[in-house]
Amino acid sequence: MSDSTPASTTGPDKGRFVIAFALAILSLVVGWDAWRLSGINTYSAVGPEAFPAVISAGLALLALANAVEAVREGAQDRPRDEIGPMAWVLGGLIGQIVLLAFGAGFAIATGWLFAATAKGFGRGPLWGHFLAGALMCFVIYAVFAKGLQLALPAGPLERLI
Repeated sequence: MSDSTPASTTGPDKGRFVIAFALAILSLVVGWDAWRLSGINTYSAVGPEAFPAVISAGLALLALANAVEAVREGAQDRPRDEIGPMAWVLGGLIGQIVLLAFGAGFAIATGWLFAATAKGFGRGPLWGHFLAGALMCFVIYAVFAKGLQLALPAGPLERLI
């Protein structure tokens, strides 16, 4: 997935600082949502704010760790990114969204995402990974929708069960 021509710089790693800043912002957003959810009356000691609060704390720790590593490690040589593999993964995500919007269902849409991601990582053939991904997602659909009674988008394959 990378080219062999790294870019060399000195000083703190600016890329890690950007990631640390993004993680800190995300931590604040999730933490604000957890605080907002804390006002909801619940019947148990663990309310709807528990997991967002834990996730917010984890994101804050990751932000802090990235900032410390940016200073401690300094800038590092990174290989250039290849556009092709990233385009396959992005195409898989966009394809999944479009397929779900047009009623293809969970198994077909997520099977496409699986196949496109595998293609992005250099695996093939596309149709084989699509079939494997669709089959796995069909089983996941059956477990979640039928076993746990959770609503997942149903398409032609899911309507068979």
